[in-house]
Amino acid sequence: MIDVYEIIGLIAAVLTTTAFVPQVYKTWKTKSAGNISLTMYITMFIGIILWLIYGIHLNSIPMILANSVTAVLALMIIIFKLKYK
Repeated sequence: MIDVYEIIGLIAAVLTTTAFVPQVYKTWKTKSAGNISLTMYITMFIGIILWLIYGIHLNSIPMILANSVTAVLALMIIIFKLKYK
């Protein structure tokens, strides 16, 4: 049986991960990243990787899934920022 906290974790994972999608889509679509802070996204990316490592250590499926997908999305923004200066 799934723990209620595991369900809360999965909901949080979906919400925080999907929050990155509009920014990735807009940056990709407009080919413009001028107003995006590279420092913020690099810092965020490093934090996400550390959360992913922690999630793996805890064997927490919500943390592993959310941080894996979010890391990819944050990395895409970093790449777009560097590409579409």
